[in-house]
Amino acid sequence: MIHFFGNESTTVFAVQSQNELSTETISKLNWLFGNVTKIEKSVLADFFVGPRATMITPWSTNAVEITQNMGIEGIIRIEEFQKVTVDFSDFDPMLSQKYDCLNQNIYSINIQPEVILEIDDIAQYNQTEGLALNEEEIEYLNNLATKIGRKLTDSEVFAFSQANSEHCRHKIFNGTFVIDGKEKKTSLFKLIKKTSSENPNDIVSAYKDNVAFVKGPIVEQFAPKSADKPDFYEKKEFESVLSLKAETHNFPTTVEPFNGAATGSGGEIRDRLAGGQGSLPLAGTAVYMTSYSRLTNNRAYEKGMPERKWLYQTPMDILIKASNGASDFGNKFGQPLITGSILTFEHQEINSCHTEPLEVGNDKNWLRQTQPDKRKLGYDKVIMQAGGIGYGN
Repeated sequence: MIHFFGNESTTVFAVQSQNELSTETISKLNWLFGNVTKIEKSVLADFFVGPRATMITPWSTNAVEITQNMGIEGIIRIEEFQKVTVDFSDFDPMLSQKYDCLNQNIYSINIQPEVILEIDDIAQYNQTEGLALNEEEIEYLNNLATKIGRKLTDSEVFAFSQANSEHCRHKIFNGTFVIDGKEKKTSLFKLIKKTSSENPNDIVSAYKDNVAFVKGPIVEQFAPKSADKPDFYEKKEFESVLSLKAETHNFPTTVEPFNGAATGSGGEIRDRLAGGQGSLPLAGTAVYMTSYSRLTNNRAYEKGMPERKWLYQTPMDILIKASNGASDFGNKFGQPLITGSILTFEHQEINSCHTEPLEVGNDKNWLRQTQPDKRKLGYDKVIMQAGGIGYGN
């Protein structure tokens, strides 16, 4: 059951509940939405833009939790919708959609799951789906299918490609390197970790959790004497450790800048919260690297080459939306984004000449002609690095 609150000519809050709303609940929700009133209609016959039915927003999750803290039971989902005109198109179709009316089915999802596919040719499936499986992995999956006596399904092959990826398992960085027929004693990851083992200095913990800790100052804390019951506040000192973390979220930020950067920031907050016990985030940082923004017309260096046709979003849109996204997620956790950096870069150079064969008449001798190859470089796939600092006891 969906109830509408707000002003149907501007902003509407659509509240999904398990049951009818009591008079007391309606009064609380009117106050929660900024002293608006409940709209006594089951259908709003106008155009609105709001979240896609298949995507519950973080805003909705927080709003529902607030209603629970207010003693309101049975609220499932709350989303915000903006009244628009029939020809309005200035919204991100990956996150939002335009509704020709708001009715009782706006949260209904009538998508039937696709049938399970049995994969006959894993090598071909790897190519068509872009799973980046190597020959050894394809051979392993073929042998597995023979061993269990059936074909593997599409979801099984896809899941393997993700779980066995460099992102999840670090099969390259943790792998054994054989160079010129000789096996090396160490992996790339061991080389990285060797720095801290050789020079630990003030490192307290590294490569154990998804966050590192260095020795911090003695901190004076003003807090309740005991945390399990109401108690008097007192001052006490404890030896702190400082958490340091950075996380890249490049391709997601390229495709959907706001949420790509937001979840990058959320990832490093998550990792610092998961370090040891009582590890808390304090402040965030963000780094953005894109191609030229072309924000103004007075930058001569940005006119050295024509702007290319962007596959996803323009560098300017990415910078604005990504900055908003990283800040937004941190603010929801009470962690301000206090510093960072930005780099825009494009470059075009004449690369080494390449040779092309040309046949002259009927003569089978080949003449070779060299032609300059113009090579363009730039951060077309955005670099987005979220970082931060926190502390623990």
